[in-house]
Amino acid sequence: MSQNKWNQKRLGRLLKSLGPGIVTGASDDDPSGIATYAQAGAALGYSTLWTALVTYPLMAAVQLICAKVGLVTGKGLSSVLHERFSPKISYPAVLALVIANTINAGADITAIAAGINLLVPIPIAVSVAPIALLILVLQFWGNYRLIATIFKWLTFALLAYVAASFYARPDLGAVLQGTLLPKIQFDRSYLETLLAILGTTISPYLFFWQASQEVEEKNLRIRQPRRERGTMAENLTDAAWDINLGMFFSNLIMYFIILTTAATLHKAGETNIQSASEAAEALRPLAGDAATILFALGMIGTGFLAVPILTASAAYSVAEAAQWKRHSLDQTPRRAFNFYAVIAAITLVALALNFSGINPIKALYWTAVINGFLAGPLLVLIMLIANNKAVMKNSVNGLALNVLGWSATGIMSLAALGLVITWIWP
Repeated sequence: MSQNKWNQKRLGRLLKSLGPGIVTGASDDDPSGIATYAQAGAALGYSTLWTALVTYPLMAAVQLICAKVGLVTGKGLSSVLHERFSPKISYPAVLALVIANTINAGADITAIAAGINLLVPIPIAVSVAPIALLILVLQFWGNYRLIATIFKWLTFALLAYVAASFYARPDLGAVLQGTLLPKIQFDRSYLETLLAILGTTISPYLFFWQASQEVEEKNLRIRQPRRERGTMAENLTDAAWDINLGMFFSNLIMYFIILTTAATLHKAGETNIQSASEAAEALRPLAGDAATILFALGMIGTGFLAVPILTASAAYSVAEAAQWKRHSLDQTPRRAFNFYAVIAAITLVALALNFSGINPIKALYWTAVINGFLAGPLLVLIMLIANNKAVMKNSVNGLALNVLGWSATGIMSLAALGLVITWIWP
């Protein structure tokens, strides 16, 4: 085969491989992420811009490690955790994930309703139930790949933050300083925001989703002709390409949300965002009166993308821990009844949380903090699995993945510990 034909074939494989990583990256900028990054920029200005650069290699490494576990074992994370550790460890991990995902899904459903409320005057409390039911209908009887593709395009509305940052005329000196010179303050407000940023960026539900989707992709390849399946090395390379591209897009948006809100809201003295309309004001330098439309489209798109991922990743973890044979979004509800029943239960509980009267923006922010606390312990278990030859065979972590994976584990754990210390000793 000529070099040119080989390159064309390789490019074709890489383009076909784009999927789980891109969707994961888009869903990482879910309403919880948007609210957290906007709050960080409004409250702390440019001082947290450095987190976008630092978290990119860490989150890409963590997602690749999770993808490797799924590809090599052919099982989801929950299943591997259950096999390699005592149920006293695996069951609490699954339970914590389900609780965190349910709260996160509830906050994201509210955020979708808030986004719709910015476009048409429908009260948030009125629209949350139809939104939750619509998501369930799409998951039960729709093609999730088609759904993900549709709403993935809506997330490109978030690119408005990139353009808006230039229109806002940020202080370039302060931007460079906030980007290249990390500044950590050991006070409760800063550490809460830092943990929220880490928790919504290196988010536990994405660990489980990535592994499970790689298993789904692997099962699809098994049904293809042998020449199109690719070797394990090729599939791992494809996954790395997909994940790195998805995480780059995710952190690009993260960086410019913080930058834009710092240059607009923080500069104007609006340091405490209380509503979706206040967060939308950051886009006014670019879009004027259309700022709310752009913001609303971003919230709606990422919300509809994230909620099914939150509920499905929790359902995957429960099904794998319970060792149910049938648990896949590619199967019908009749064939995988228990799996879909868990999705429905989590969605309905998430819906019920919306009637607690909690401020949507605050709820989104605190779900990020909860994820920050959960990520550290889960990463310890994932890293132990990824370095276990009995599980990973010849695909255990190399030096680079170990350095990045354990660094992510340490940073998440230290941020959570630091926040707890400020709660005990203000």
